[in-house]
Amino acid sequence: MVVGPEAPLAAGLADKLTDLGVSVFGPSKRAAQLEASKAFTKRILVENNIPTAKAESFTDYHKALEYACKNGPRLVLKADGLAAGKGVLICETAEACEEGLKQIMVERAFGRAGDRVLIEEMLVGEEVSFIALTDGKTVLPLASSQDHKRVFDNDEGKNTGGMGAHSPAPALSPPAYDAIVERVMKPVVAAMEREGAPYRGVLYAGLMMAPDGTPNVLEFNVRFGDPEAQPLLARMKSDLVPLLVAAAEGSLEGHAIAWDERPAVCVVMASGGYPDAYKKDVPIHGLDQDFGPDVCVFHAGTSKRGDQVVTSGGRVLGVTGLGATLADAIDKTYQAVGKIHFADAHYRRDISRKAAAFEAGAAAANT
Repeated sequence: MVVGPEAPLAAGLADKLTDLGVSVFGPSKRAAQLEASKAFTKRILVENNIPTAKAESFTDYHKALEYACKNGPRLVLKADGLAAGKGVLICETAEACEEGLKQIMVERAFGRAGDRVLIEEMLVGEEVSFIALTDGKTVLPLASSQDHKRVFDNDEGKNTGGMGAHSPAPALSPPAYDAIVERVMKPVVAAMEREGAPYRGVLYAGLMMAPDGTPNVLEFNVRFGDPEAQPLLARMKSDLVPLLVAAAEGSLEGHAIAWDERPAVCVVMASGGYPDAYKKDVPIHGLDQDFGPDVCVFHAGTSKRGDQVVTSGGRVLGVTGLGATLADAIDKTYQAVGKIHFADAHYRRDISRKAAAFEAGAAAANT
């Protein structure tokens, strides 16, 4: 059994299934705290010398505000619990910190997820995503990937669950990739075993790569990242199912993954207004077209009303294309996006373009 979403895992579904004798790909309730509690995660990181930002957690609004005033203004506020990927506020000013704390702790914008708030120093560098499969001992890393969190072009606007992604991440060098495996992924899996909560399933690390190459952990997710999973799955040549079974059964050692060398790009088509209020049940047109063998359309926030596919969530579709280069993958993906229509559809026009420029520059330097 594969359990995908974080909420059932945090509620203990994997434990219930295991008790019934079902082999499960997905962490236990205790292990799922790596996403369900940012304060828990920060403790694990600090105690095991895994690189991460300095932070303090608070349950009292006034104490949190006092700390922010002393340590700000450039801070990151995180609702401790599950907030559908939207419980992180980037605060560049003292006013933004105060408003953010009020939003989380007083106005309860994220409900009980905001019972505790984590206040972190703001790190600088290149943000990347790193996903691995693990059976609690062996760590099998996937190819590198990178997403785009902000809702608008040029990384402006509110944080979202992700507006697009690409794989591989040109900015992540082979030494940096290896550093993430050795300094983050393996240590945290070993730490969870010592914690008495061995981690089995997929482990996603959101990382800020410091200028000196240090991979600082921003967050963990206990699931495949969205939209990072889309380009990764488009590139994966190996059969995923035997890998999931091996992770669930504790026999992942010795397995390997074959990858399509071509890069892939995913562009998220979202409902107008996302990540705030948005309409649902909006008809989607153009999905019945032939987009070609290198493009696939992943459904996220959709449902059917009779024979008509309609919107049912904030992030609606993940249009994903493979190309000979990142620039080629970008072109194929946006050509497909242009064929799909629904009222007030919103998507970024700059997904992966910065990475493509980096890739082109690196290629030119090597000629």
